[in-house]
Amino acid sequence: ADMTAEEKVAAVTGHDMWHTRPNERLGIPQMKVTDGPNGARGDGLMGTGAKTACIPSGAALGSTWDPDLIEKLGEILGDEAVAKKAHVLLAPTINLHRSPKGGRNFECYSEDPVLTGRLASAFVRGVQSKGVATTAKHFVGNDSEFERNSIDTQVDERTLRELYLVPFEHAVKDGNAWGIMSAYNRLNGTFCSEHEWLLTSVLRDEWGFDGFVVTDWFAARSTADMANAGLNLEMPGEGRFYGAALLAAVEAGEVSSDALDRIVRDVLTVME
Repeated sequence: ADMTAEEKVAAVTGHDMWHTRPNERLGIPQMKVTDGPNGARGDGLMGTGAKTACIPSGAALGSTWDPDLIEKLGEILGDEAVAKKAHVLLAPTINLHRSPKGGRNFECYSEDPVLTGRLASAFVRGVQSKGVATTAKHFVGNDSEFERNSIDTQVDERTLRELYLVPFEHAVKDGNAWGIMSAYNRLNGTFCSEHEWLLTSVLRDEWGFDGFVVTDWFAARSTADMANAGLNLEMPGEGRFYGAALLAAVEAGEVSSDALDRIVRDVLTVME
């Protein structure tokens, strides 16, 4: 309630590759995120940064069928994230193996949605037991690397609910995930980062999710559509579609003050 419109917009717009923007006037620190899912990279890019423990790939972990083991590994990565001074681990990857040509199948647990969901929940509980948020990713239908920034994943609702959404539902309901990462792709014609049915109707209204939704890196595609759909944080900064563009959308009436407050509140809740 004490924030100006400019401060609210800043709270949902990244500062740089791995940090959110601090609010020094109100004493709100910046939040640091780190890439996963089989380690905690810190704020370096690929091949740089401090060394870290590396756990086996998701596909190897899926072959164990052992949620207790996965939870223990999550605890290790929670500690690793803390050692990197990070507050959010960008993991786990819980898309499904749908084709042997899937370029990131190794990151994902399985082709089976229930096994994936059980392991995802355990991983989330392990990491978050250390006070580090997770962002289950990539929500949803990001099961191919082919033209991932533009591809339109066409899936009927029954198949979505029986396969693709199941791991995320487990992560939210059983794991109490504090974060979700939206996918690059479209889902049935609409980009996932601006998909109101996905981010609000299913995730929040049906599943009771009370965390924050962050874009995959450079996956933002719009301003008003994303904000109205419930997308909380555009990453990385300085912000192409939030930032000044979001402030202009609020001033133009394209995004209501209530909608802005909603996405800001989720970010502040996770920080708290």
